This record gives sequence, structure tokens and C-alpha cells, in this order.
Amino acid sequence: MPGSSWLAGLRSRLSGGREREDGLGILAFEAAAAMSRLVSLHRSLSDAEVRRLRGDALRAEGVARLTSTDQSLLLRLACGELVADLDRAAGTASRLGHARCPDGEPLLRDFDRVYAEAKRGSLARLDATAGFSFSRGAGKRFREMERHVAATAKLYAEMDSLTELESSERRMEQWRQHSGPIIPAQSANSKRQQEPSEKLVRELRLQRHKVRRLMEGSLWSVAPRKAAKLMAKSVLAVLARISVAFGASVPGLPLPPLAAGRQASWALGHSSGPLHRLTATPADAAIRHSAPIFRPKDAAMPASESLKPAATTVGGSGMELLYANVIVSAETLLKALRPAIRNEEVAQDGLELSMRDELYKMLPVTIRAAVKAKLRERRREQRQMDEEAAAAAMDAVERVLRWLGPMARDTQRWHDERSMERGQRFSMRPRAPMVQTLHFADRRKAEAAIVEVLVGLSCACWYDDERRRPAGWDE
Repeated sequence: MPGSSWLAGLRSRLSGGREREDGLGILAFEAAAAMSRLVSLHRSLSDAEVRRLRGDALRAEGVARLTSTDQSLLLRLACGELVADLDRAAGTASRLGHARCPDGEPLLRDFDRVYAEAKRGSLARLDATAGFSFSRGAGKRFREMERHVAATAKLYAEMDSLTELESSERRMEQWRQHSGPIIPAQSANSKRQQEPSEKLVRELRLQRHKVRRLMEGSLWSVAPRKAAKLMAKSVLAVLARISVAFGASVPGLPLPPLAAGRQASWALGHSSGPLHRLTATPADAAIRHSAPIFRPKDAAMPASESLKPAATTVGGSGMELLYANVIVSAETLLKALRPAIRNEEVAQDGLELSMRDELYKMLPVTIRAAVKAKLRERRREQRQMDEEAAAAAMDAVERVLRWLGPMARDTQRWHDERSMERGQRFSMRPRAPMVQTLHFADRRKAEAAIVEVLVGLSCACWYDDERRRPAGWDE
């Protein structure tokens, strides 16, 4: 990302030294990231996505085997992650409104207090307050944020390009200073030597014009008051939608405006209203756990603290991404081995050996030791690996990877989506829920499944090595 000091200097250069008092300026990128998170939450809470979460993600075989079969617990975790993401977006809206709109309306000046009150259950009262409605026109506001994010993401990319061009200009200037003037006798091709410099000057001029134009059409030039109000009302609308989608299952959520019996006229964009009938949930309602992974906090709304996994989970040990990479690498090796074991074709020796070596190097010491112990036991029981045994080992690996592989790929996607790389910074698509990753998985069970996969692959590799060995090799 372009540095803050450089961007401030660029703004000064492109505006002739005049500061734009009516625009967000450098804060545009922080605002765009928060808006992209809000749009992503909005899309994640559509009827189709919530149905997919309830019907597919939370009932996946991997989640049931490694995390829990308790749907109340899983729904609370999924809801808690959405609320945590919303808290971060609300924090940006609050900082922007407090710092840039100190004399504005209460929604902007004290949004942190407004948001806290909304989470405690005052959504209906806030929506009924004159000039404070967040339910009407919610869909239009989200579409407006989509346009702002897209334009600001384009500005971000073009500023990066401008930075590279200016760096090239500085390097060329330094080269000129060190090379000295061109001697006339040696300057027959001086015109040709000057062409790259002239081309760079033209490119710089065009790029600065492009950046200046994008500044005018993005959040860079949007008034802070307008951006803060847009985000603040959208935060409250997302909170209301979370209450509609999860209120019947998760205790502690505020009742949305439609709980009083009104029609869901405020429903967001493509949402058709509540998926479930809202019922009053006692504050002390118990969350039933199928495993002692978390301690319930039933009286309070789900918070980011509830997302902290125990030390007995894969996420609690900080190993979820490493385990996910191991599992995905095992899937790749399985695909390479399958044709050779089933006599469909001969795998490429160099490629297969390289994949095996890379996978072995990835393994933590504990898993490596467990695999070696299992293999020693297998070799004592079976002195030679035949085709039938190798095929059975491959089938066992495939059965495990059918439910373990999706959790690993979702774990990789979850980490990629929350990185600050350029491609993800302004992403507005629905994100992978943490609950369907390895984050909350029981570490002991996950490691046992990984060991089973690696032992099966090792047996298949054992047979493949024996099959390739020339006759009389051991003599």
C-alpha cells in the first residue's frame, strides 16, 4: 500500500498545494475497507447464505466429527464472528464520525454509544426516532457503498502504479547524475537514448491525470459527514439483520424493528425478511454443548471474546493453517498416486518424489513421530505391500479426505480473505465462516485424522516403490 506520507504529498501536488477540507483524503482507504466489510456482511446475511450456513456448513461431516454436532453452539459461534466483524466496521464509523464530525448529529458524534445501546436491545426505539431511521433505504445505501468501494479500490491500484512510475523516474534521474553529460562524438544515438525518458514522462503525466480523476470520483473526495453517516446507518441495518437471522437461536441479540409485528419493509436488498419466527429467548437459556470446548456466556450478546478457542483446539494451538496446508498437500499427492496404484498410468517419478519430500518437511514433530510409529507397526504386521492392500489404503485415505479436505480448503480461504493483501483488502463477497474451518476443531481428533491420511498415503507410496523396483534389486 502507498505510504501515508507519500499519499499526503501526492494529494498536495495534485491539488496544487491546497488541502481538500471537504473530502476524506487519505482516510478514504480505511473507510473503503470498512464499507467492503459491511457489504460482505450484508451479502453473508442474505436468505440464501443463511440457509446454506444452517443446512450445509454447520451440518458438514467434518464439522460434526471434529468440532461439534450441537447446532446451537455452532450457530452462536457463526453469529459471534459476524458480530465481531461488525464491531470492527462500527469502530471505523465511530472514529470517523467523532474525529471529522465533532459538531454533527448524535448519530455521528456519539456513534460508539449509539451502537452499544443498539446491541443492548434498543434497535426498535432507534429506528422510530425522528431523523434516525436506518431501516428505510437500506438496500440503496449498500449499493452506494458498493460503488464507493469499487472506485476507491481502483484509485488504490492506480496510486500503486503511480508510485512505481515515480520510482523509475527517480532511478533514471540518479543514473543521469552519475553518468554525466553525453560527449558529442559518442552521441549519434542520443535521440534513441532519450526516448525511454520521454516515454516515462508521458506515462507519468497520464497516470497523474488518471489518479486525479479517480480522486474526484471515489471516497477520497466524499465529505466525511456523508461517509460516516452512510456507514453508521448501515452498521445498524446489519445488526438488525443479524438479529432477524439468528434471534430465534442465539440468546442476547437485540430485537429488530419488525419484532413488534410490522412488515419487513426494511429488509436489506435481496433479503425477503426473517427466516425464522422470532421468539423471546430467556436471558439464562442454556447453550447445549456436545464437547467441552467453550464456556457459554448466555446472558450476553455474542462477542469477540467468545471466539477465542481453547488450547485443546487446533486454532488454540495456532496450527490451523499449517494443518490445512498439510491436508491440501496430501490431497495433491493422492491425485498423483491414484493413477499409478490403479494401473491407469505411471506417475512422474520426479514430481511425485518432490511432492512427498515437500509434504514430509511440512509435518510437525508430533505428527511425524506418530506416522512413523504407525508405519513401523504396519510393517511388522505386513512384510510386503501388495496391490490389493495399497488400493484399500488409498480408499481409506479418500474416505477421510472427503470430509477433512473441505475443512482444510475453507481454512486456507478464511486466512486469505482476512489478509491485508491488495486482492482481499476491498473484497465484498461473502466470507468463509470460521466455524466451518479447522479453527475450532478438536486438536486430538484432527491430528488422528491427519495421521490416518498420511499412513495410508505412505502405504500407497510403499507399494509404488516396490512395484517400480527392478527385479533382483535385493539380491
